[in-house]
This record gives sequence, structure tokens and C-alpha cells, in this order.
Amino acid sequence: MTSRAATRPHSRLRSSGGAVVGTVTRGTTNPNRLRRMDRWIAATHGRELRRAPDPVAVDLGYGAAPWTAVELLTRLRMTAPHARVVGIEIEPARVAAARPYERDGLTFRHGGFEVPVPQRPHLIRAANVLRQYDEAQVAAVWERLCARLAPADPETGSRGGLLVEGTCDEIGRRHVWVALGPEGPRTVTFATRLGSLERPSDLAERLPKALIHRNVPGEPVHAFLRDFDRAWAAAAPYASYGARQRWIRAVRELTADWPVTDGPARWRQGEVTLTWEALAPR
Repeated sequence: MTSRAATRPHSRLRSSGGAVVGTVTRGTTNPNRLRRMDRWIAATHGRELRRAPDPVAVDLGYGAAPWTAVELLTRLRMTAPHARVVGIEIEPARVAAARPYERDGLTFRHGGFEVPVPQRPHLIRAANVLRQYDEAQVAAVWERLCARLAPADPETGSRGGLLVEGTCDEIGRRHVWVALGPEGPRTVTFATRLGSLERPSDLAERLPKALIHRNVPGEPVHAFLRDFDRAWAAAAPYASYGARQRWIRAVRELTADWPVTDGPARWRQGEVTLTWEALAPR
């Protein structure tokens, strides 16, 4: 659902009648590329998936190969055994190529941002989908996808479905994503393989489209990455205990000035999550 990088970098979204909405992606994918995002989803959204009678997750824009959809089903079923995954691709040839991988709980469909599934999904994962869109188009895509999510239910305490949209490198070492509910954006998560990290601001190149052009002085995300680098430098003595302990110490320092929403159990995974409001563009 992104434009072709070399030919149509500023393509408009298409929407008319029952037409597919979006444009074709480059389709780059690798096995295990989205493992960090998947594990975070299972840990933070697993309860919502388990409580749903028929939890449906959508892998939106899975690319030229179906690996990420196959892996998403496996990981979700470890926490929500009845979860089903629908892989959606805008390129019909990719859907046809994925069909041999269908099995119980896993199907593939042709479509785009209209998310052509009968019921409202409890999860939409859109990884590396908006990278090549114009920043001005992101809000409209988010609004369209959030409108497709399962609604919140105050009687049961359900917060509704979850949209996870972000960007990672080719082998999944560095990843940043935004989590959104039916009401809009909630949090931003930074996740990395700690052994490969020189400094936290290395994650800047993987900021999602809504934030990547905002990493400039005067914007909150720039200030956050600056403070994270300073906390990382101050935590250098903890490096003798390993990169994980240094990360935990640096994140703990950040909590004095930034609204970090998670705790040491997630920090140990090389993650940190903040409220969207703290990093939203000004």
C-alpha cells in the first residue's frame, strides 16, 4: 500500500465504490523481520485478543512473500489460541503466490486500506506500509484504518481493536511503531536489538512516516532522542554488565522527564513505549 519508490513516490490514495484503496508496495520482506513488533503485540494486546469470541488480525501489505502473516499467526496463537490472521495485499499476483500457504486460521485476500474482511478486526498490523507516502497522507490512512477496528466496549472494559503502524530495517534489528485504537493514536514504541545499538538516536532512521520528518530541533521526537542519547551516555558504566542493563538504566533516567508507559519487563526486551501526545508533531 505504498507507492513504487522509483516511479510513483507521491501517488494519491484511490477510493471509488468498492475499489481497492492504496498503491503497490515494493514488497520487501524477510523471515522474522517483524518479530519485535509481534512479540510486543502479543504481550500488550493478548488479553484483548483472548477475550474476543472470534479474534481476527490483519497483516496489511505483507509484501512479495507471506512469511510475516505466517509468523503472526504462530505468535498470536501462543497467547490467543483462537486468533485468525488475514493477509491483505494490493498486488493480485502476491495474493495468488500466498494462497498455497493458507491453513486453518490463515487466509489471504486482495485489498488495501479498505480492509476487506467481513467483521471489524481486533488487530491491524501495517509494517513498512506508509514509509513512502507523503506525511500529509498519514492522518487520513490512520483514520480510515482505525474506523475499521473492533469498537471499544465499556461494559466489558474492552478498549477495542488495535492498529500497529511502523517501520523497521530489513532484518528487524531496529523498529519504531505507533499503536492506535478506535479513538486514534495511543503510544509510540522504540525497539532494538541491543547488541547492535551504538546510541538510541540510531533508531531515528526507522521512525514511522508521521514522525521521521519531525526529527528536527523544536519537535518533541528530536528532544526525546537527544535526551535518550544523554541518558545512554550517562549509563555507560552499566555497559560492563551488558547492553541490556545499560538500556534499562538509561530508560529509568528518562522516566523523570518523559511519560514512559511500560516497565522493566519490556525494557529488558530492548523496548521503551511513550504516550503519543509526548512525541506528536507540533
